[in-house]
Amino acid sequence: MRELQALEGAHPELVTPDSPTQRVGGKPREGFVKVAHSSPMLSLDNALNEGELIEFDRRVRELLKDQPYRYTIELKMDGLSMAAHYRDGLFEQAITRGDGQVGEDVTQNARTIRSLPLRTAAQMPRYEVRGEVIMTRRAFEHLNAEQEARDLPRFANPRNAAAGGLRALDMAIAAARKLDYYAYFLFVDGAPAFDSHWESLDTLARLGFKVNSHRAICNGVEELLDQYRKWEAGRDGLPYEIDGLVAKVDSVAQQQALGWTAKAPRWAIALKFPARQEQTVVENVGVQVGRTGALTPVAFLKPVLVGGVTVSRATLHNEDEIARLGLQIGDTVLIERSGDVIPKVVRVVAEGAERRPFQMPAECPVCKGHIIRHPGEAKYHCVNTSCPARLKESILHFSARPVMNIDGMGDVLADQLVDRGLVSSIADLYSLTLEQLTSLERMGQKSAEKVLANIANSKANPLPRLIAGLGIAFVGERTAQILADSFPSMDALMSASEDALQRADEVGPKVSKSIRAFFDEERNQELIRRLREAGLQFTYEPKRKDGGALAGKTFVITGTLPTLSREEAKAKIEDAGGKATDSVSKKTDYLVAGEKAGSKLDKAQKLGIAVLSEAQLLELLGG
Repeated sequence: MRELQALEGAHPELVTPDSPTQRVGGKPREGFVKVAHSSPMLSLDNALNEGELIEFDRRVRELLKDQPYRYTIELKMDGLSMAAHYRDGLFEQAITRGDGQVGEDVTQNARTIRSLPLRTAAQMPRYEVRGEVIMTRRAFEHLNAEQEARDLPRFANPRNAAAGGLRALDMAIAAARKLDYYAYFLFVDGAPAFDSHWESLDTLARLGFKVNSHRAICNGVEELLDQYRKWEAGRDGLPYEIDGLVAKVDSVAQQQALGWTAKAPRWAIALKFPARQEQTVVENVGVQVGRTGALTPVAFLKPVLVGGVTVSRATLHNEDEIARLGLQIGDTVLIERSGDVIPKVVRVVAEGAERRPFQMPAECPVCKGHIIRHPGEAKYHCVNTSCPARLKESILHFSARPVMNIDGMGDVLADQLVDRGLVSSIADLYSLTLEQLTSLERMGQKSAEKVLANIANSKANPLPRLIAGLGIAFVGERTAQILADSFPSMDALMSASEDALQRADEVGPKVSKSIRAFFDEERNQELIRRLREAGLQFTYEPKRKDGGALAGKTFVITGTLPTLSREEAKAKIEDAGGKATDSVSKKTDYLVAGEKAGSKLDKAQKLGIAVLSEAQLLELLGG
């Protein structure tokens, strides 16, 4: 590798995209580009027991009118689906499954997967390989050992760790996860490349892709059941997690005849294994604080081996779930673990001799701030925006484009700022220095200068954006605008009672209680004080909307407009007295549609709602 690096350093014109040196490199990105799939990546229907598998086979037999057919059986690996595109044998692009129609371009991260060929011997000008990105048990255990050594939380399961690695904005994270790729479809122009699925798998293996070696041909449902029983018993001996098998009708012509439902093919089924269960004792119950400030009770268990994995914790979700289970500390419980979920407590098996009830803490266990349980919600939340457990999420929310619009403040930068101790409150963003930013990994001087300029520019944002950026529960962009119209200074909003808050349009008891709880928290008061000192906008002059050109009219904006951003179009509508909402309903007067308008346009047309172009909107505005 070093010799190759030296040669390419001396002769950069010889560097090719499939060179091993190109597996890892480049700067972190701030997001992923959305890409449409060549054909839908549909999910599979599930058979949860042998009876449902037999019923699936009966439907296949009837639809094929008793034609001879056979199944290809593959292990259902527990990972993340990905489509890899090749041109003239060279790897070109990788796309996650996404919603099945559109995924995310993860090409650079996919390059770090060493089992994904960058060059193949295929003669086809263009082809697509679909498969599963996974982590082996060994790689997962190594990752969690590193997490513990760095005093960081363990990952719940290999699937989540693999998905997080593939979608990380920093390629180095993807490379460090030691991901694997197993291929299971070969497509040309969005359709199967061969008449037989088995032939496609053999071809993929010859091209250098990893294809699961435990695949098999089954003639009839009894052979399917034999395979199901075999792997349910033998899955713990595999080097990776599986949560079942996949059975596919092997003939592509018969697949076409069987067709698809709206969500899944009729010619394939996922044969899911039952979740593994074991009994153990609840030694204690603690509370963890999530990135949104939600407090979740967690059972600390006497360690027990479940499906080859030692389990010592299980989620209890919330107080209501604990009450439903009738669980207390010291009880013996039945826990359940399936391949793709965090272990959970199913039921209490036996009450402990010295059992004692769990009590939710009176304050946040991380920052000692106020906690609140909103009406109608099951979980408590920490209201301190600067709580270390939720600080990264607070920074990203505050910096988002529709809020304070600090371009360049993405996940990678937020992580480093918090992990290095440079930011312990949103207000610290306004005291960052060039020297501090350039000391961070992959942050050059020009990038640092740009981020600092964007932070400085955000000070000019009006009060509604600042209110939205504080992260008050139930206060989004629209509610923030309503609050600023009713309370045209931060001081007026901070001192308003719940009754006064409810006199504002669309602010009810739930929202007013949340606002009051936020401003009653001393740490949030300190945050407001520091933001004031930083020079942000704390007063606001409400725009007169009575009698505007669009007074009383409700608009929804969808798609990409020719010249206006959605935020700009929304501002123009509201300045003219109109109301801009996110969802189409019978109360919507106009839909402003741009390129790639999607489902909102379809719904508006069905409801008979007037559809406007950007030019027509501007004409209504008189501009």
